Amino acid sequence: MGNIIADIRQALKNSVDEKTKSTGQKFFKEEIRFYGVKVTKVHEIAKQAFSRIKDKPKKEIFALCEELWKSGLNEETYIACDWSFYIRKDYKPEDFKVFEKWVDLYVNNWSSCDSFCNHSVGEFIEMYPQHIEDLKRWAKSENRWVKRGAAVTLILPARKGMFLKDIFEISDILLLDSDDMVQKGYGWMLKAASQAHQQEVFEYVMSKKAIMPRTSLRYAIEKMSQDLRTKAMEK
Repeated sequence: MGNIIADIRQALKNSVDEKTKSTGQKFFKEEIRFYGVKVTKVHEIAKQAFSRIKDKPKKEIFALCEELWKSGLNEETYIACDWSFYIRKDYKPEDFKVFEKWVDLYVNNWSSCDSFCNHSVGEFIEMYPQHIEDLKRWAKSENRWVKRGAAVTLILPARKGMFLKDIFEISDILLLDSDDMVQKGYGWMLKAASQAHQQEVFEYVMSKKAIMPRTSLRYAIEKMSQDLRTKAMEK
């Protein structure tokens, strides 16, 4: 197992793009560690490397993912995200504990949070919707990335019109959070939900607009019609 990780790290080192390396930090408020490889190239490396391990048991693949997560290097976390999503057909309910551990211990910026939660965790919740109750527990965490994860996990299901009641419940929990990463996260979730339930999300926003942070409000109404956006933004 160690050889493939070493090979991935060498491939990433060989693929550093100087412009990406020099500009990567500007997208983050917190300091991040990264090689400076274009995201498209990272996904290519992930796909090529996965062909070597695709027949291994899920437990071994998860162990490799965790080794990549532990590095703290952004590109390695993207590969871990890709690999865990590639084996989504093999998810079982007990895998939630693994995913929760990764979010709590290793996610340290919006990019790795969104990459992992949008896809792997979101797919898991669609497969095992009873675990949406765990997302409500995440929303009460002291970890900003766990809280953001509670919301962004539901982006893709929300676009399909799923989990509207739960989306409003999670929004209620996060409503007054002072962290802009959390505010943007649940605002994005509401925006996604508005694509299938525009009127319901509009009514929710209007009922909370007096106390909802403007950041969250602006995100939530972004996809709505002009007249609804105007009404929502009125003082």
